[in-house]
Amino acid sequence: MAGTTTAERGRRQQESSGPPPPRRLRTPRLRTIIILAVALALLAGGGAWVLYGSQWARVERVSVSGTRELTPEQVTGAAGVPLGAPLVSVDTDAIAARLAAQLPRIDTVDVARSWPHGISLKVTERTAVLLIQKGGTFTEVDKDGVRFATVSKAPKGVPLLELTVSRSGSAAASLRRFDEARLMREAVRVAGSVPPAVQRATRVVKVRSYDDISLELTDRRTIAWGSAEKAPAKSRTLTALMKAEPDARHFDVSVPTAPAASAS
Repeated sequence: MAGTTTAERGRRQQESSGPPPPRRLRTPRLRTIIILAVALALLAGGGAWVLYGSQWARVERVSVSGTRELTPEQVTGAAGVPLGAPLVSVDTDAIAARLAAQLPRIDTVDVARSWPHGISLKVTERTAVLLIQKGGTFTEVDKDGVRFATVSKAPKGVPLLELTVSRSGSAAASLRRFDEARLMREAVRVAGSVPPAVQRATRVVKVRSYDDISLELTDRRTIAWGSAEKAPAKSRTLTALMKAEPDARHFDVSVPTAPAASAS
C-alpha cells in the first residue's frame, strides 16, 4: 500500500493548525454563578428585613446624659423619639430640631443610635453669665447673648444686668446706633472678659451706653470698664491695679494705658 503523499501531509497540517472551535461555557460554572447571584439577593433581602421588618432592631429605650437643670423626662418628652419604629429609620436631625425648639436651655445635643434597640441623647445645657430681673423673675442670658430661661430664684454667682440707658442727649444718639440687644451683648462680652476673681465677685453689670459699662462687686467696690473693646489689656491692667491698690474702692480701666484707682 502506497504511503501518504507529500500533498496530503501538507493539507492535514494546514487543517490541524487552524483556529480552535469556540468553547462553550461549562454547565457547572454557569450553575455556580446563578447560585451566587441568588444567595446575594437573599442576603440583601434578609438584611433589609432585619433592619425594617423584624422586631430585632427597633427602638425600645431612650437614654439621656449631660443634664443639669433639665430632667431626663423633660428631654425625652421633647425629643419625641418614636418607640417601636425601626432604629435605622429614626430621623436624628428631626429629634435635635425638636429639642432646640422646645427646650431653649439646651445649647447642643448629640443624637445617636445605640444598636440594636436604643437612642442616646447627650445634652449640653447653656450656662448663664448674666441675669435680667423683671418683677420677681430672672431671665438667664448665656455667653452668646441668648435669653434661654426664666426662673423665680436667681442662680448663685451670676451677676444682674442693669440697662440704665438715657434716652436724651448724646446717650440717645448712642442708643439709636446700638440698641438694647446690642448693648446686652456688649455686657455679656465684658462679663466674660474680666479676671476670674473679679468675675466670681461681680454682683451687677451696669450699662449706660456702648462705651460706659461698669461693674459692682459684692463688697461694693466698683470698676469702670468702658466699652467691651481692648478686653485683654483691660483685664491685665485691672489685675495689676487691684494688687497695687488693695484698699481702693473704685478702679477705672476704661483707658487701659491710663488706669486710675481711688478710695471713693
